[in-house]
Amino acid sequence: METTGASHLLRYRKLEGFFSPSTSEDIGAPSKVAVREEVGRQADMFLGDDGWVSIVISWLKIIVCFMTMMVTTIIWALIMLVLIPWPYERVRQGNVYGHVTGRLLIWILGNPVKIEGSEFADERAIYISNHASPVDVCLIMWLTPTGTVGIAKKEIIWYPLFGQLYVLANHLRIDRSNPTAAIKSMKEAACAVVKNKLSLVIFPEGTRSKNGRLLPFKKGFVHLALQTRLPIVPMVLTGTHRAWTKGSLHVRSTPLTVKYLPPIKTDEWVADKIDDYVKLVHDLYIRHLPESQRPLVAPDPSNKS
Repeated sequence: METTGASHLLRYRKLEGFFSPSTSEDIGAPSKVAVREEVGRQADMFLGDDGWVSIVISWLKIIVCFMTMMVTTIIWALIMLVLIPWPYERVRQGNVYGHVTGRLLIWILGNPVKIEGSEFADERAIYISNHASPVDVCLIMWLTPTGTVGIAKKEIIWYPLFGQLYVLANHLRIDRSNPTAAIKSMKEAACAVVKNKLSLVIFPEGTRSKNGRLLPFKKGFVHLALQTRLPIVPMVLTGTHRAWTKGSLHVRSTPLTVKYLPPIKTDEWVADKIDDYVKLVHDLYIRHLPESQRPLVAPDPSNKS
């Protein structure tokens, strides 16, 4: 429609020039180059990455994702209800749900995914990941091995569909506003992991980054490593902050990369070097993230949260 309008404008100017007594252009009239630039700008507004067409497609993708999750959640909720007497079988079925649902959601969103270091993906370990987008959750659901229990903030129960199944699948929640309760929950999680030979997955930043840049790490994953003596497998996610920005309903088919780093042994870690271990792992992420996702300012090593 914009191109047709521009054609009318150009034709009008030609007719105006034909009937005008002067052969020179009016001083205030736009040039043909200006008209073409304006048409191009308006076309970009509708068809570009942030245009209306792209936004409508984003909304449709999100609706299809929600409907897909609703179907898979209902199916696995019924399975979980049958498995109520067996809590750790529910953990494993929760992983199967994640493998199916997470993969479907990534396919619907249309993001090509490159996976590196997959030889480290089947370890019994504490899996950690940077977190900047809802897409991260889809990837973690899909790629963490069966027998992995998640640890999330207690508010996750209010997330539609996913939150309710998360609780039903016997995954763990912590109250970040109550340090005493949080420490107790971490200890219970560590005991359950050791007793039932499970793995763990956690976002060490504790929240999503608003701009994709790496945030300081909390210490919880180190405490879990000290209590379980499991190795830590870092999962470095790149591109997800562009695929779906925090607080936005605009999704993009941006290429994503998931890179598993070699396991970090924790057998000889000691409690009086917790800050050093946090910095060690955080620095590892900084080295493997692209410049656009590295922190602008180095985190304060005295962070006590």
